[in-house]
Amino acid sequence: MTAPSPLHRLTLATAPDSWGVWFADDPRQVTWDVYLDEIARVGYAYTELGPPGFMPQDHAQLRDELAARDLTVCGGTVFAGLHKGAEALEQAKVEFAKEARLLAAVGAEYLVHLPEQYTDQHTGESTQGAEIDPEQWKNLVTGTDELARYLLESFGVKLVFHPHADTHVDTQPRIERFLADTDPDLVNLCLDTGHVSYCEGDNVDIVRRFPERITYVHLKSVDAEVRARVLAEGLPMSDAVQMGVMCEPWDGEPHMPTFLGALGELDRDIYTVIEQDLYPVEPDVPLPIGARTAGYYAGCGLGPVRRWRGSR
Repeated sequence: MTAPSPLHRLTLATAPDSWGVWFADDPRQVTWDVYLDEIARVGYAYTELGPPGFMPQDHAQLRDELAARDLTVCGGTVFAGLHKGAEALEQAKVEFAKEARLLAAVGAEYLVHLPEQYTDQHTGESTQGAEIDPEQWKNLVTGTDELARYLLESFGVKLVFHPHADTHVDTQPRIERFLADTDPDLVNLCLDTGHVSYCEGDNVDIVRRFPERITYVHLKSVDAEVRARVLAEGLPMSDAVQMGVMCEPWDGEPHMPTFLGALGELDRDIYTVIEQDLYPVEPDVPLPIGARTAGYYAGCGLGPVRRWRGSR
């Protein structure tokens, strides 16, 4: 009897981010139907929903569109500025609840909490301070615990927190502090390998030191030369993406076979969602990148990846 792959409990998925989608609606993005058509052509079986409002919001329509392409949703993503206090938390509950209902309707159980950026996603201009005070930090961690409890008790949806460049939880020391200050029974990580590497953290070290907190992963790779220029010049994330800081996995950091090996050692069912920030991008660019990337990860031992369906 053939032994299972050491990565057999890791499930490969993709996300609208890999097709250049950052917003619910933008003329420089592909539409939701093109995205679903193209990931199905490539051979992906699982996808995130993307930014709130990008996919059809009618539950029945979304189920039908997914079924027509034999696709399954693994999670969704929402930004929130919980460091701002009680009013921000109540607003987050409203916005996250809407997404959680949609996730529950299609059988998904993970909702990725992205902390609010302190730079504008379009222009890169600073919108607030890069540092927060102790009271704001307390708001962030206690608010995340409360939001996670609300989602789990109300919808059966699990919150996973996504450290992110140009936010107040970006570097590895801040990630470690966040984990120490939040409830492990409620809040775990969406470990985004690209954002950790972008901020010069060690993804494998985080996996090995906090194994129980790694329950969802975004696979993203960083071009070290572009990162060095970005950090030296103090450029915002939006500029870095347009310079190509997020690259195809064989060209960047972390070294994916090593990272995936560490992740596989957790022996836990984990969605590993490919993301390669591309916004803004010409509409014909993402599909061949998505196909190459799917093939790369299939070669690493991740799946499922179905046979390429060819042209329409």
